[in-house]
Amino acid sequence: MKKRDPDLLLFPAPLLQQGMTTPKAMRDVLYALLPATLASLWFFGLSAVLILGTCIFGAVLAEWLFADRRARSESLRDASGVLTGVLLGLTLPPGLPMWMAFLGGFVAISLGKVIWGGLGHNLFNPALLGRAFLLATFPIAMTTWVPTTGDSGFFSIYPGNLALPFMQVQIDGVTSATPLGMMKFEQVVTPLSELAFGNVSGSLGETSGLLLLLGGIYLWMRRDLDWRIPVSIVLTVIIFSAALGLFNAERFPTPLFSVFSGGLLLGAIYMATDPVTSPVTPKGAWIFGIGVGVLVMLIRVFGGLPEGVMYAILLMNAATPLIDRYTQPTVFGRGDKSS
Repeated sequence: MKKRDPDLLLFPAPLLQQGMTTPKAMRDVLYALLPATLASLWFFGLSAVLILGTCIFGAVLAEWLFADRRARSESLRDASGVLTGVLLGLTLPPGLPMWMAFLGGFVAISLGKVIWGGLGHNLFNPALLGRAFLLATFPIAMTTWVPTTGDSGFFSIYPGNLALPFMQVQIDGVTSATPLGMMKFEQVVTPLSELAFGNVSGSLGETSGLLLLLGGIYLWMRRDLDWRIPVSIVLTVIIFSAALGLFNAERFPTPLFSVFSGGLLLGAIYMATDPVTSPVTPKGAWIFGIGVGVLVMLIRVFGGLPEGVMYAILLMNAATPLIDRYTQPTVFGRGDKSS
């Protein structure tokens, strides 16, 4: 006699199903970046739209060209290319030529993701890899900063945005140093209120620290990031800055200035927490975050560049496989090899 409802049911793994999927996670990060993105439109006007749009177009085009035909629709549906373009655009100067932004988005996907085997296989954060390519190829354009549009209105465009491809870039007549640059080379401290609300020169999405924190809280509530990584990065920067301040408070930045200036919050919350390029173990997350924080402060204080978030994250991305290897917990049921 055959039983229709057996007492024991056997199913293959995974046995626990979660509602979170890759497209949902990508969309959550886009939602979290929305406040900082809107702030970039407010401070830099139509130029921010042009830079973000061309970065997204370059990233999505590369994904469409290089993806397999069968996986093409799926790769475009998960919104990873759009997210890479947005993250890259938020790290770029507002006056950058559009063709450079497009090239950065294209390189970010092609060399940052496709060449490694696609989504989930890349070693480095694609957006930061695209920015590193632009900084190495066009250093002058990538380090030319412009002030906010101010009274010029939303529809004003920086002349550099319209430069022709591979022609000499037209530098805007009015340039402005970033808070990190003024602190490093002129010992001029930008007020914390300006750093928190974003009315300063810098990359599109790194100017408003409070809005970046707001998006980070949303991602934490949605469980889209490992909180240990941004917390360890910020704590390391605070402790490092406080220690330097004990030796020379006038020369070295304060802890709050170090946290809210530059791209620290943007990198710590939205890029260092990339689940593909960061450690998967809790202990590894702490090691990864501390390493990023130490490298950021070493580059900022003792290096030749005022900012070091991009290089710090990329270097720790390269160390992630090693960190994962030596922080894996002991397998249940397996004793010490020496016993």
